[in-house]
Amino acid sequence: IYSFQVYIIQVSVGNHQWTVKHRYSDFYDLHEKLVSEKKIDKNLLPPKKIIGKNSKSLVEKRQKELEVYLQTLLVKFPVTAPKVLSHFLHFHLYVS
Repeated sequence: IYSFQVYIIQVSVGNHQWTVKHRYSDFYDLHEKLVSEKKIDKNLLPPKKIIGKNSKSLVEKRQKELEVYLQTLLVKFPVTAPKVLSHFLHFHLYVS
C-alpha cells in the first residue's frame, strides 16, 4: 500500500477564496514545466525527500517550503501567471 501526503492550498484573489489540493508530485510536474517554459530557477522547488517523507515534522516543513515556493512564483509573475500555474491554482474555475 502506497501512502502519500496531500497539501491543501488556500488561494485568495480579491474577494474570492478557495482551496486546492496537490501532492508533491504535482508541484514537481508544475516546476518542471516552469523551468522549461519560463526559465524558473531549478533549485526553487524544495527537494524531494524519501526517508521519513510522511513524518509530521517533514510534512510541516515541506508545507511551509511549498507555500514559500508558490508565493515566490506569484511575485515573479505579478501581472499574469503562466497558464500552467493558473491551472495548478484553479484560477480558471474561480476568477473571471
